[in-house]
Amino acid sequence: MKKLIFAFTALTLFAVNANAQMRTPASEQVSTFGIRGGANFFNWGGDDGSNNDYTNRAGFHAGIYGNMFVTDGFAIEPGAYYSVKGTAADNFTESRTILNYVDVPILLRFYATDGLNLFAGPQGSILLESKMEGEAFGSTFEWERDDINDLDAGLVFGIGYNLPIGLNVQGSYDLGLTPVFKDSDANVYNRGFKVSLGYSFPN
Repeated sequence: MKKLIFAFTALTLFAVNANAQMRTPASEQVSTFGIRGGANFFNWGGDDGSNNDYTNRAGFHAGIYGNMFVTDGFAIEPGAYYSVKGTAADNFTESRTILNYVDVPILLRFYATDGLNLFAGPQGSILLESKMEGEAFGSTFEWERDDINDLDAGLVFGIGYNLPIGLNVQGSYDLGLTPVFKDSDANVYNRGFKVSLGYSFPN
């Protein structure tokens, strides 16, 4: 975690230094609406009080966002995304927990240039579905989980770049702050990376 904070701080300093480059004046900035989706790579951080060996599980996210400039260099970006998270366990059943959420981030974006930007902000997540899957003796099994918290709160931070013709790419990290399990001594949290491709519709 300390390495992530150090890397993000270094990127911020780089962005501030790059801020001297040409950027569109505030009077010419426009708010945009767009769609975004991509890959998730999530795991559980924290301590569950046992020796379980959790590994990253791949999922996806897709949704909408609105980008509203408040100055020439800062914008507020609320969004809503369907997001598949969870984790996998390295055990004899190759079990995995699948958690489907609606993520609602409210991001503050700092634009070092018209292309390069850094962002961070709070995120609330609503659990839609939770289940366990696995394989044993040649068969696949699954069942619903009822021990997962219905709400999750956390922070999001990352780096993005605006491409021509309305496209944008970004990488981000979700830092979950609410325990995954309710009424449990297992203090584990949703933690993971997202890689996204977005499109802002022309005004």
